[in-house]
Amino acid sequence: MKLLLASTSSIHGHSYLSYFKKAWTNHFKNIDGPVVFIPYARPGGITWDNYTAIAANAFNNEGIELRGIHTFNSPKDAGMKAGGFFTGGGNTFVLLKTLIDNDSFEVIDKYVRIGKPYMGSSAGTNIAGSTIGTTNDMPIIYPKTFNAFNWVPFNINPHYQDPSENSTHMGETRQTRIQEFHIYNKTPVLGLREGSYIESNGKDHFLKGKLSARIFSAGKQPFEISEGALSI
Repeated sequence: MKLLLASTSSIHGHSYLSYFKKAWTNHFKNIDGPVVFIPYARPGGITWDNYTAIAANAFNNEGIELRGIHTFNSPKDAGMKAGGFFTGGGNTFVLLKTLIDNDSFEVIDKYVRIGKPYMGSSAGTNIAGSTIGTTNDMPIIYPKTFNAFNWVPFNINPHYQDPSENSTHMGETRQTRIQEFHIYNKTPVLGLREGSYIESNGKDHFLKGKLSARIFSAGKQPFEISEGALSI
């Protein structure tokens, strides 16, 4: 597999997808067919067409064709014609439910597993892991399962934030929520900070970007890992 999994599509001071442009343009280099964009996560309730237009603008500026999956005759048609896939961020529950309900889930899984490159950001990264059980999103809609693609053998928490020592916020931190997850689940979790991303072939996983990631395992103390090979 050829996976590029980003914590976010944008970081402060940078335009959409620009902070890791070299990585994703190389990821989709010399593909045979358009990048098929999955707009189902709908951040802020944006329409599929409008969300696709944002992604298409970024890709077209780099000479890469991008089409929304909903513009093909069917998900199967999109899968056959795709040179690769990009799933944008938004609400992970909405994304997974839509993928399952319109029969896109199995199509994307099939073609990614045989080698078509996949890129995700935020919610699109969440679904590459074992389950969506460590997403930050509100469950505003209910998929029939939390099971995701399981292309990597761990869960990912995009937009991971560290607790601030000077904050007056009294709610739970991301670390606390992930540790709560591990009371009932054994799946490791990678806290992926904004500005970093993962490259993976399904067996070997590499952290890229300027920021370290935080690794959580059930019954163990979390630890930091810097850019390079992931042991998780």
